[in-house]
Amino acid sequence: MHEWADSVVSTHGKVNMIFNNAGVALGSTVETMTWDDMDWLMNINFWGVIHGTKAFLPYLIQSGEGHVVNVSSVFGLVSIPTQSAYNASKFGVRGFTDALYMELKAARHPVSATTVHPGGIKTNIVKNARLNDSLEIATAQEAAHSRFQTIAMTSPDRAARIILRAVRGGRRRVTVGPDAKAIDLLSRLPSPLYQKVLVLGARRELA
Repeated sequence: MHEWADSVVSTHGKVNMIFNNAGVALGSTVETMTWDDMDWLMNINFWGVIHGTKAFLPYLIQSGEGHVVNVSSVFGLVSIPTQSAYNASKFGVRGFTDALYMELKAARHPVSATTVHPGGIKTNIVKNARLNDSLEIATAQEAAHSRFQTIAMTSPDRAARIILRAVRGGRRRVTVGPDAKAIDLLSRLPSPLYQKVLVLGARRELA
């Protein structure tokens, strides 16, 4: 990652923006989740963002005008049963980027940071997910992907436009898609109110 950052600056003279959009999914209960699967997800979702930020940040500051865009998720706003690893990575991205935003402001650097919380974006994240045998869905991954494509509300192009508009506006955090806005509102409620519903849903899935 650091070699790539060096190469970008060598080729273009400077760098002004970095988009850290690393995301893979893992469906598993904590009890049955393997260490290998946990490491696989965290190395991509969390450490991918950290390495990308650390590699490019000095060059962003050096440029005199820069922005870090780190993609979290709506699962960085609320926790979901069978998504503990994904939740951990995306909450981690949120916390890391919030702290970075404040540090850049405190240091008066010419760089800012935005955390992105997308809802369902029509990508292959479900198709490429790892699903543990603890889930019924493990035998129907293609069906899960098709279902996700049906309910995902936002195209990648529209997501990109929303993110760029947020960057131009200097926003600290942005939700992408109507489902993300709804979940953001849900996350502001007392957690017992919505966690009961999630528990009931998880009981059906794990039965």
